[in-house]
Amino acid sequence: MIQRYSLPRMSAIWSQDNKFRKMLEVEILACEAMAREGLVPKSSLDIIKKRAKFDVERIRELEKQTNHDVVAFILNLSENIGEDARYLHMGLTSSDVLDTSLSVLMKEASAILIEDVKRLMLVLRKKARRYRFTVMMGRTHGVHAEPTTFGLKMALFYDEMNRNLDRLKSASDVISVGKISGAVGTYANAEPFVESYVCKNMGLRPANISTQILQRDRHAQYLAAIAIVGSSLEKFAVEFRNLQRTEINEVEESFQKGQKGSSAMPHKKNPITLERITGLSRVLRGNAQAAMESVALWHERDISHSSVERVVVPDSTILLDYMLVTFMDVLDKLVVHEDIMRANIFRTKGIIFSQKVLLKLIEKGFTRVEAYNMVQEAAMRVRAEEIDFQQALLANIKISSSMSKEEIDGCFDLEHHTKHINKIFKKVGI
Repeated sequence: MIQRYSLPRMSAIWSQDNKFRKMLEVEILACEAMAREGLVPKSSLDIIKKRAKFDVERIRELEKQTNHDVVAFILNLSENIGEDARYLHMGLTSSDVLDTSLSVLMKEASAILIEDVKRLMLVLRKKARRYRFTVMMGRTHGVHAEPTTFGLKMALFYDEMNRNLDRLKSASDVISVGKISGAVGTYANAEPFVESYVCKNMGLRPANISTQILQRDRHAQYLAAIAIVGSSLEKFAVEFRNLQRTEINEVEESFQKGQKGSSAMPHKKNPITLERITGLSRVLRGNAQAAMESVALWHERDISHSSVERVVVPDSTILLDYMLVTFMDVLDKLVVHEDIMRANIFRTKGIIFSQKVLLKLIEKGFTRVEAYNMVQEAAMRVRAEEIDFQQALLANIKISSSMSKEEIDGCFDLEHHTKHINKIFKKVGI
């Protein structure tokens, strides 16, 4: 049973209390830095650190008057600090505090997502190893192609999640920057040392250059990485949903005792969780698009990105966390019908081995066009008549006169299609 322990942690990151706590940390560190430069008296710094407390409800009350969240926050701190609050927020602009603290929150959220992906990869690796040689039908265009294994599908998903892991790490790195550079990024009223000091103590790097804000290509990359991970989960979910179709019935989303599939049809067992993951991935892509729209702002900044980010950043991280943990649970409990997988291979009466026959005829001296046409004719007979592919091949004079029955039978070897699986697994690193 997959434990969903990350979900409350992710929600806690985006709580108002945690947001203001990070903002307070930025403010106090800035005071510390300025105290080192002799701009804030040591006694005032001590009082600020001792008395600087906030109350979320009080901030909300003040914001109704100010219509500015950071001003309301500073006012609430000032009420508690007293006279020495004049050194608070000195030389800073709102975005110095908001953007730097947001980066910390996004970094914390990405750490949970990275942890989720690693856990999902462990489940995928376990499934890949278990079903390494579980032969099943490979399909292209939704039509039987050639045999593959269920383990190879899981290995493919594992490899894709490994790339997603790299994407999330890169996105986390790109957002792990802060800025304390003032109203237009010139450090006019706060020395670069303040920025360096605050960022170092917040676990961030100072931005090489900024305006009033950190540039929003960083946030767009972060949301895009999340959307890509969601798209991968959708891909995996769609695969399982298709394999659960009645006509295929090779895997099933688990169905617990007492669960109902339909209000009207008692027989129904639907892949509802996989369908939910499919739908939610669309939300993530929409959020990524909104983040990209926020890259282009007026001059040194406008505020059009702010309202967007207050929605899409928390929502996307919480949503992907939920999707990863939920898909882990589905995968862990996935019902795999190995017998049906094998039976489905032979539903088309052997025509899936046509390429091996084609290649054998080319070995015998036929041109590719001649061999292709002969094999295709035999395959079409199987589709039209109640015979299997081997019978159709033997009935073709050109084929049967060039290949013995034993050679034809040899083309129907399933192990021919699994002989390189261990090499593939080694490349994937499973």
